[in-house]
Amino acid sequence: MVKPDGVQRGLVGEVINRIEKRGLKIVALRMNIISRESALKHYAEHSQKPFFKSLVDFITSAPSVSMVVEGKNAVAVMRAINGATNPANAATGSIRGDFALDTGRNIVHASDSPESAKREIEIHFKESEIAGYSRIDETWVYET
Repeated sequence: MVKPDGVQRGLVGEVINRIEKRGLKIVALRMNIISRESALKHYAEHSQKPFFKSLVDFITSAPSVSMVVEGKNAVAVMRAINGATNPANAATGSIRGDFALDTGRNIVHASDSPESAKREIEIHFKESEIAGYSRIDETWVYET
């Protein structure tokens, strides 16, 4: 997901570019303002943390871009592309390492496990909105 700060800063194309150049494929994509109900479900694991309200307020404040990304080790690769949650600890070359300064405004979100990815995808997309396909270069990107 490209969060509202990433959209407002015009970084959507940069994020998509990095995902695709790495060899992953985007099979669903939507720009919208996330509903409060969806945000509460999405961040449910943080509901008892002091930053929960501000997190929900932020993610519902402006458009974001939700995506379903597929490919070999997609969750781990997306976490690496994004960089550490705290941009001060994010490697140069990662999205957060290159563009973010604040943990609360860190440009992107990625699921932390395949189970979380499944849960989050179900919050943001209907099954019919996910377009499975094969990229012509997949055999060149990873062994089959």
